[in-house]
Amino acid sequence: MSDVVDLPANVRNNAGKGAARAVRRAGYVPAVIYGNKQEPLMVSVDPKTLLMELGKTGFFTKLVDIRVNGETHRVLPRDVQFHPVTDAPIHVDFLRVLAGAEITVAVPVIFANEEESPGIKRGGVLNVVRHEIELVCIAENIPQAITVDLTGLEIGDSVHIGEVTLSEGVRPAVGDRDFTIATVAAPTVRAEEDAAAQAALAEEIEEELEEGAEAAVEGEAPAEEGKGEAAADAEKKEEKS
Repeated sequence: MSDVVDLPANVRNNAGKGAARAVRRAGYVPAVIYGNKQEPLMVSVDPKTLLMELGKTGFFTKLVDIRVNGETHRVLPRDVQFHPVTDAPIHVDFLRVLAGAEITVAVPVIFANEEESPGIKRGGVLNVVRHEIELVCIAENIPQAITVDLTGLEIGDSVHIGEVTLSEGVRPAVGDRDFTIATVAAPTVRAEEDAAAQAALAEEIEEELEEGAEAAVEGEAPAEEGKGEAAADAEKKEEKS
C-alpha cells in the first residue's frame, strides 16, 4: 500500500488570479480538489509540508489526505505549477480517489545493478526509452517506482515491460504490446568526436584571442605617435605665440 501523506489545508472562498495571489501573499499555496463527480473544492495548503513532499521521490504516486474544516479528502497529486523564476510551487491540482477505485498513474522507473551488466562494463550505454510508465491499479496499491534489474544485460539487449514483475492487481496502461523500457546500446565514437571538436574550437578561440591581443598592441603605437605629434604641434604654436 502506498504511503499516505497528511496535508492540512484551508478553504478558499474566492476563485481567480487575484484571489490566488492573495493566498500566496498570505504564505500559502492555492490548490484545487476535483473529480469523483463532485464540485471542485478550492483550498490553500501549507507550503512547508508541500515542499518537503515535493523533495521526495514519487510525489505523484502518493496518496494525500487533505484535512479541511475537520473533513478529510483522500486525493492524488496530478499537477504542480512552479514559478518560472524562483521554482516555488504556485498551484497544485489534486484528484479525489475512492477506496478500491482503479486509477491510471505515471510511475517512475529506477534502474538497478548497472555494475552487474557486462555490456555496460564494456562501455555500452544505457539508453532509457521510458523514464515513467503509466500503470492501472487501485488507489491503495500504487507502486512507488518500477525497478528494472540490469544484471546480465549485454550490448544490444533490451528490457521490455513483459520482463518486469509488477504487484498483483497492477497492469500497464498500454496492454496491446510488449513495449521497450531501455536498451544497452553499443559505444560510439561520438564522444571522441565531440572532444576533438571542442579541442579544435578551444584552439581556434585561443588563436583569435592572441591575434586580437597582437592587433591591440600594434594599434597602441600609432595612437602614442599621434599623441606625440599633437603635443609637438601644440608646443610649436606656444613658441610662435
